[in-house]
Amino acid sequence: MKLNRIVVAGGCFWGLEELLRNFKGVTLTKVGYTGGDYDDPAYSDVKTGMTGHAESVWVEYDESVTSLKDILHYFFKIHDPTTKNRQGNDKGSQYRSIVFYRDQEQKNLITEVIDEVNDMGRFSDPVTTEVSEEKEFYDAEEYHQSYLQKFPNGYSCHYERA
Repeated sequence: MKLNRIVVAGGCFWGLEELLRNFKGVTLTKVGYTGGDYDDPAYSDVKTGMTGHAESVWVEYDESVTSLKDILHYFFKIHDPTTKNRQGNDKGSQYRSIVFYRDQEQKNLITEVIDEVNDMGRFSDPVTTEVSEEKEFYDAEEYHQSYLQKFPNGYSCHYERA
């Protein structure tokens, strides 16, 4: 097993986590907050949209089973990357579409995949997903972790697009 990770955000983290957890080769997911300048934020802080954090999903995967490129293409399939600061009914910077890179190689691959998604013409508008250097990831409160496993009929605006 060769483990690697990526942190993505694209709306409410409950639905993203649930879909990503079931993607081939994913070994661990957790939800949290990253991308802001406020230390150790809580949901009550992040939901205001004033901390700069995004509701994010930490995705650990086995590179012997899947690739970062495959995960990124799936990520762009399970949310709408063309709406700035919005997914479904969720509005605000905390719901923005963003991918956090750890090194130049990841950054290059992320931008390559964004170009591929734009070239596919899957969406009528261009991808607005941000690409940003990874910042500290703060785990969300326990009740947010695996939320849709605990509450299968809970809210989600995420689904797999054709």
